[in-house]
Formats: sequence, structure tokens, C-alpha cells
Amino acid sequence: MYSVYILKSGKDGNLYIGQTHNVELRIKMHNAGRVKATRNRRPMTLLIHKDYQTRAEAMKMEKYLKNLKGGNEFQKIMTHWGFAKW
Repeated sequence: MYSVYILKSGKDGNLYIGQTHNVELRIKMHNAGRVKATRNRRPMTLLIHKDYQTRAEAMKMEKYLKNLKGGNEFQKIMTHWGFAKW
């Protein structure tokens, strides 16, 4: 099982979207500074994650969300996933 996850930076409030097969481990890596993209934006807090059967499905959703980030469609998806406000 793979997951698409969205993190929020405690430093600048910006969001980070990623995919992984182990959400807990990946968040620990982000907060330990082992992920270059978020190293200087720690601490990172998990907002939401959604599971997919295959890595291909998760990667497709990750790419889709990254293209929408900040738009109305992104907000609709977040609400549909059960997370209305960040």
C-alpha cells in the first residue's frame, strides 16, 4: 500500500506533497532533516494522507495535487478528504 501525504511547515506555513509506502517513517525523515526539500522548513506536521493500492496510483495523485496546489480544485480535494482548513 502506498500513500499520498500532505505536510505543513511549522516554519513558513507552506505545504509539501509527497508519496511513500510508510508515512510514519517518511515524516520522521522529514523532521530529522533527511529530506532536502523540507530540511530548512522544519518542523513538518502531517495534515492528511490517502492510501492507494499501487505506487503508480499514488504517484499519479501526487503529481495531480502538485499541479493544483493552492487552487480552488486543491481546496475541494482537501475538503473531500476530510480536511477543510489548514
